[in-house]
Amino acid sequence: MAASAVVARVMIESPLPQLDRLFDYLVPESMRAQARPGVRVKVPLRSAGRSARGYIIETAPVSDFEGSLSELEEVISPLPVLTPDVWRLARRLADRAAGSACDIVRLAVPPRFVRVEKAHVAARAAAVDPAAASDGVPPRAQVPADPPAGSEERTFTGYSLADTRALLEPGARAALEAKPTVVQLEATSTGGPQDPSAPGEPRSEEVTVPHWALTAAEAAAAVHAGGESVIVAVPDYRDQLVLENALDWLGLAESVVRLDARQARAERYAAFLTALDGGPRIVVGNRSSVYAPVSDLGLIVVVDDSDPLQAEPLAPYVHARDAALVRQEQSGSRLLFVSVSRSTEVERLVELGFLRQVGPTPRYLPRVVPTAELGDADAPTNAARIPTAAWRTAKEALAEGPVLIQVARPGYAPVLACATCSTPASCAVCAGPLRITRAGEPAACTLCGALAVRWSCPVCQGTTMRFGAVGSARTADELGRAFPGVRVIVADGEHQHTEVGGKPAIVVATRGAEPVAAGGYAAVLLLDGPRMLARESLRVAEDCLRWWSNAIALARPGAPTVLVGVGGPLARSLVTWQQPGFARQELTDRRALRFPPAVRLATVTGAPDAVGATLADLRGLLDPAESPKVDVLGPVPLGDGVERAVIRFDYAVGAAVARHLRALVIKNATRRRRRTGGSFSPPPTLKVRLDDSEIME
Repeated sequence: MAASAVVARVMIESPLPQLDRLFDYLVPESMRAQARPGVRVKVPLRSAGRSARGYIIETAPVSDFEGSLSELEEVISPLPVLTPDVWRLARRLADRAAGSACDIVRLAVPPRFVRVEKAHVAARAAAVDPAAASDGVPPRAQVPADPPAGSEERTFTGYSLADTRALLEPGARAALEAKPTVVQLEATSTGGPQDPSAPGEPRSEEVTVPHWALTAAEAAAAVHAGGESVIVAVPDYRDQLVLENALDWLGLAESVVRLDARQARAERYAAFLTALDGGPRIVVGNRSSVYAPVSDLGLIVVVDDSDPLQAEPLAPYVHARDAALVRQEQSGSRLLFVSVSRSTEVERLVELGFLRQVGPTPRYLPRVVPTAELGDADAPTNAARIPTAAWRTAKEALAEGPVLIQVARPGYAPVLACATCSTPASCAVCAGPLRITRAGEPAACTLCGALAVRWSCPVCQGTTMRFGAVGSARTADELGRAFPGVRVIVADGEHQHTEVGGKPAIVVATRGAEPVAAGGYAAVLLLDGPRMLARESLRVAEDCLRWWSNAIALARPGAPTVLVGVGGPLARSLVTWQQPGFARQELTDRRALRFPPAVRLATVTGAPDAVGATLADLRGLLDPAESPKVDVLGPVPLGDGVERAVIRFDYAVGAAVARHLRALVIKNATRRRRRTGGSFSPPPTLKVRLDDSEIME
């Protein structure tokens, strides 16, 4: 190789696990100026003359490869979109999850849009010295060397000065318990997300946000004032909207960069390039915003980490909580887990001393009353769903403002059953479940849409059906008849509302779809508790506590909350507002049973011979007498010639188990195909997933 040759080590975008490593390519003389770490490139593959896309990870003067190197085909873009920090994060997370780094890079770096990229580079070149942007690379903005005077003395609303100082210390990590109420922000800021038509104009109305949004915004403002960037990962667009309202009230609208799934792809790429520019930014988005390429990262905030929307459904299935923990370790930034109801994973980190526990000062206790304490639980009104005393509470609250009623299911009658024998009603065409979507409509199949004409029960031949469950639409109809003249609002997946006014109204919402009411709700009714708890899941109690706590946190201070049909430890945790104590007890029970998060899980799914070979190799990995315990559940058949085994292992050996499972996946993928009957048979399939929460459903 010539002395002047330059070698580029490239990560190839490919789903094949055997290609999850860096490949050396020779950089042609014509590409030397643009072929730098982080840029997109196209490289040749030595099989059938194909090409692949990838990213240059690093460059070197020589290569360790003894053969001849192929040359780069093309530098697709001169912008270094994959920063070294994000690459190290992707590599570390992929190794931890026994996956491919390119799958995480695909989440971190949006697809390229040439038009957006050119417009961005041109805008940056016009805003700074043209010579600084002549190579197409956006310059980094200057960051203040020192925080403004007095910024370290900023106190978060509802928290003590000592806790505020502790949260703002460099490298601080904390589990922050949000105050379960709303706060009204006076109209003192410039126009933002709620006033796009009048930028720079004072806002004329008050904004109501949950208290957690103000706390997260104040933490972001304090760190941003010191010249550092902030990343806030929220579950969905509703949480993002209220957080942006709080940031706007603090005068930070121009510093906010949105990265969320609701954006058009071109808009998301433009926001990504803005975050890439450098300078202090506040990135707000969903779970993938944890990978935002900001510089000088000073704070990562993960809101409601136990929400399923914070779990990544794509391989290698890295949770936003785990990504934030690893990035905080690598960057040395601050880390906050903000929630109304604490997850068992965060509670484990608190017990280990890894996270500091911070709560409101003084402690705020919502007014929660289970129906058993109302003295009228056995005298239901409204189809045995709302006790009379709870009904009276809602009626009295309607004189002061809106009332929130949380239900379990959307629709009108999501579950139908035989009126005679209670057998679930099924479609005569495809055997799918039947439901009624609107009042007055006939029952129809949820799968094929066929109407249930002349339906008869296959068990008792009955011809009439009853409602097995009542959805949000039917609840709204019944409440509308019971409270004539009162506005009834339905908020669910089909009827999306993010805000409602402060006038008297009944808001019937499914869990997680509750809108924010101006001034807060005057009362909250939590219905269908037994139905929510009937779901078969390891996390059912934890999820219900989170759903109910988040709904209670939307009430105005002092507003009553009625919990219908639920007692025991869950009801006591809400009444005394001891969610951390409930999470602590849950974690203790799971330690005894070796369930997550007390241990880690890995599922191995595939053909019986592949699963068997994997388990045999894994059993020889560790010596039980010298290493923490690793045990296997199964395998069990899943049908169609597929088996699944569950591996439980301690955190101390997590890296070794993940590395070994990844090696077995690559070994299985590269196994030579056997010729059978004149054709090649594919190798046995093998899928490995770590920290699989679905296995416990």
